[in-house]
Amino acid sequence: MRSNTYYLILLVCLISTMAEPAWTRDLTKDLPGSSDIAGIPRFANTVIIGYRFSEFDRSDIPTGPWDPDPAVRFWRDSLAREGRRTRILYLAPHDASALEVIRNYRHSLDTLDYQPIFQCSGFRECGAKIADFYVDETRGKKLTDNNMLKNVYSGASVQDPQALVAKRTGGDTDAYLFIFAAYQDNYVEPAAGKRVAIFLEEVLTTPMQDRMILLDAAELDRGLSDAGRIALYGIYFDFDQATIRPESEPQLSEMAKLLREQPDLGVYIVGHTDNTGGLDYNMDLSKRRANAVVQALATDFQITPDRLTPMGVASLSPVAANTTEDGRAKNRRVEMVAK
Repeated sequence: MRSNTYYLILLVCLISTMAEPAWTRDLTKDLPGSSDIAGIPRFANTVIIGYRFSEFDRSDIPTGPWDPDPAVRFWRDSLAREGRRTRILYLAPHDASALEVIRNYRHSLDTLDYQPIFQCSGFRECGAKIADFYVDETRGKKLTDNNMLKNVYSGASVQDPQALVAKRTGGDTDAYLFIFAAYQDNYVEPAAGKRVAIFLEEVLTTPMQDRMILLDAAELDRGLSDAGRIALYGIYFDFDQATIRPESEPQLSEMAKLLREQPDLGVYIVGHTDNTGGLDYNMDLSKRRANAVVQALATDFQITPDRLTPMGVASLSPVAANTTEDGRAKNRRVEMVAK
């Protein structure tokens, strides 16, 4: 008869096979497909472990310290900027301090005509729990491609935080750089811990290219008739919010036109997100966005609210992989679904 110890060992082995596999990438080499920001030198002997590029996105650029108040947990002062956005996570060599890193960046940016607009050193100047700007997924900075990236600046491991924000103006484009360096541990991947990690973000305030097509009432009708649903990419929201942007008016107008032409038609208005951030948060965001569309159609276009049912499904019904920005852009949408 087999002992309890045997079954305990068997259970441990079973659980280990179900766990997420260990991170095996060589952390002495840059992440494949990543690159430095053009014109911005990197700190010596650093390696890129995380990278995210968006052709057009919105970001909050800090111009003041972090407010740790649980009711706030955000920058005391910040600038909301839109444009081409790049986020990079570097690991510094073990012998580098955060102060050394930030001073080297400051020297380099001074020679490149960047003007500092905010700088802080230590928790007293930068704000207690400043690393929450990254740790909290809802703040829009965190890279979530794998558990190693999710656990940069783990727990209470952050020491000697240093931050630098600088701006360079050139013609019609402003370049904003946010650099954060701090000693940290990584509770998931030890090889990425017990050293300084550097978060670098650039936002170039370039105008958004119109990459989506406005669907008129006839096209909406064909989509509902053929497939029972149609995806809309002409409804725009403020970043991470449920506030509809003014440039959404043409698409809302065509939706209202279809509903007036077919007074017996009832539809679900379904909000969709990509998989950035937590599922519960995105479920709430997608539902609030669907509610905002219903409210706009009812208030601005006098469509009877009983004909419109808002729903939110977060990232649970993707139409493309969330591994690229183009895929994530396709997944962020509103759909009309015939009742």
